Order: sequence, then structure tokens, then C-alpha cells
Amino acid sequence: MTVLTLDRKTVAALPESDGLYWDTKLKGFGLLARRDASGTIRRSFVIQFRFDNKQRKIKLGDAAKINVDQARKKAEKLFAQITLGVDPAAEKETARAASAITLKSVVDQYLQMKELQLRNDSRRASSLNITRLYLLRGDYFKPLHAKPINAIGKADVATRLNHIIANNSANTASRARAHLSAFFTWAMKEGIADANPVIGTNEPEGNAERDRVLSDDELARIWNACGDDEYGKIVKLLILTGCRREEIGGLKWSEIDLDAGTMTIPGTRTKNHHPLTLPLTGMMRDIIESVPQMVSRDPMFGVRAGGFTGWRRCRLDHGITKPWQLRDIRRSVATGMADLGIQPHVIEAVLNHRSGHKAGVAGIYNRSSYEREMRNALAVWSEHITSIVSGERKVVPLRA
Repeated sequence: MTVLTLDRKTVAALPESDGLYWDTKLKGFGLLARRDASGTIRRSFVIQFRFDNKQRKIKLGDAAKINVDQARKKAEKLFAQITLGVDPAAEKETARAASAITLKSVVDQYLQMKELQLRNDSRRASSLNITRLYLLRGDYFKPLHAKPINAIGKADVATRLNHIIANNSANTASRARAHLSAFFTWAMKEGIADANPVIGTNEPEGNAERDRVLSDDELARIWNACGDDEYGKIVKLLILTGCRREEIGGLKWSEIDLDAGTMTIPGTRTKNHHPLTLPLTGMMRDIIESVPQMVSRDPMFGVRAGGFTGWRRCRLDHGITKPWQLRDIRRSVATGMADLGIQPHVIEAVLNHRSGHKAGVAGIYNRSSYEREMRNALAVWSEHITSIVSGERKVVPLRA
């Protein structure tokens, strides 16, 4: 260890050897020279100080990149912080630890929490898969995965959303934005994220609530475009039941009772966590019985335990020019039933809605399952589908 006045001249004259040189003017400020594995001498400006009775040392910078005057100014600022009771070494360690908390590492924690909810039957498998797709597996936010979570700003999120709109669609960007916002809200409550950078970003235009209702002609075109494969059978069951696509795509043989003539979707697979029992019409039964049943497999569709997953690969050549989605079928079923004179509370029962007649106090006292009314409604709807598919339009009377 050598003590001398560190300036540009003395630093340039130092020997090419290991050594520690302390400045005579600024106590605790020095230059450290060390030989690396290749034999090259590396010089760094450092400061040394005591804080809470502990000896600390901080590297200020490489002497090949900053000069002694710049290093001295930096040292003076740090010594001023130390005098005020701030430990710059601790702040540096905190910053280093924070940089290790990347978006991906926190997303992994978030998904583990969601998986635990799934095991506790408070979350559907399909919902978890969608969350995993948007936040982890897909390319939507992958460029941000390696970035520290608290270094992600509004501009980063907006850039990714614009990319998704350009390469996918506004609706996809809207859903991706919603999943990312929910993630950051959770991370804030966990004390991991300082803020939600999604807040304040532009909402993609495709986020407006959908109101597409398929006409009878369009429903007939879709029905007739369905092949005899499992996707075609799923779409037909969607038209006949008004169920959500995951409810039919994940249908299990254990949920079908052909003797009783019912299909029961448990609360673990419904959006509102309430079980739904639907009476089977003749058309539904014909489709279900046409599905090959494997002895050792409970799911009716797909090849995995979660049921059918090939939604993005499947398309129907239906000849409909106006864009539509599978989710529009459910809305179209509800509208079509209403047009046939089926009462709103019966339609809500078929769709497993807990609003209207089943909301609030009314739902507490009204425990009716409307089984007879639902059976009648679905029979009337099946007859209506038969008539529009065959091209023989007729008025279907409601059964008393």
C-alpha cells in the first residue's frame, strides 16, 4: 500500500504491477491495480469507508474509462452521502438485487400461484393456459422477459402492444394488455413491482365489447361447413347448447348421462364456478354418440388431459364475408332463443348466467333449476336449427 497525491501525472507514472495507492488529499480515495488471468494489469478507482462499524469498499470505475479527476468528484459525492448516514454500498447491493428480478422471474412466480389456485379448484385450466400463453410462451412480451421488472416503463409496454396489433390484431393486443395489467397489479400487491406500467397506455381499438349476432343464414352456413371431425362436432354442440367453447372442448364422458339424458358441466369448468346441467336433445345425443370413445380416456375431444386445444389451427370454409368468432355463437343462441319467444330467465338458465332473476336477493330465494323449461327451450331451439339448416323455414311453436 502506497500513499501519494493522485493526479493525472502520478497515475500515469505508476508501475505496471499490483498495488494499492491511497490519495493524500482525500482520505479513503485510492487506486487499485490487479493482474487479471491473462496477465494484464487492471486499474480501478475505489473508495474505502466504515459504516455501522463495518469496513466497506466500492469500485468507482475502470481507470481506463474515467480519469482521476472524474473519479475524485464521484468519491466526494459518495463521502457526502456517507456523512449524511446513507450507505452507498448497500444501495448498490439493492440495485444489483433489483436488476436480478426480471419480468420472467416474476411471471414464473405468478404462474405458480395460478397453478396453486387451479389445484384448489378456484381457477380453470383453460384460463391458466391463456395466461401462460400471453405472459410466457407467446412472443407478445418475450422481448421484455430479461429486463428488470421495475425498469419496464410505459413506453416498453406501448411498443409491444403496437407490435401485437401489427402482427396479430387489436383484439389480441387488448387481451394481452389485460393479462399484463393483472400481472403487474398482483406484483405490486406482493411488493415486487413499484408501479403498473400498463396504466396510461392506449387501449387497443379492438377492445370494444363484441355485439356480433349471427343471422339464421350464417348459423346454417356454419353448421353445413362443419365436417365430421371433432372440431365440427364441437361447433355444432356450441350452436345447440350456447355453451362456451372451453366447456364443450373440455367435455368429458363422465359428464354425460345418456340414461338420464343430461350433460353436467361441473363448477370447476364454468366461468362463474356454478355447475350447469343441460337436458340433451336428440340432435345433441346423435353428435355425442358419434364421437369415438376410448376405454381409458375420459375427455371426449382432443388428445391431452385438458381436452381439445387446437382452436387456432381449425377454420371452417363457411362462405361468410363478415368476420365472426366462436364466442359469437353463444350470443347468437341467446338472441335466437329470445326471437323464438323463450323467456329471458329460461335463456339465462341455459347459459348458466347468475344475473337478472338469479342475482342478489332474488337468487337466494329462487332455487328453481327450470329443468322442464330448459328442456323445452333447447328442444325448440334444436327444431329451429334443423329448419334453417335444411332450408325449410317454419315457425316453431313453444310447448306448453
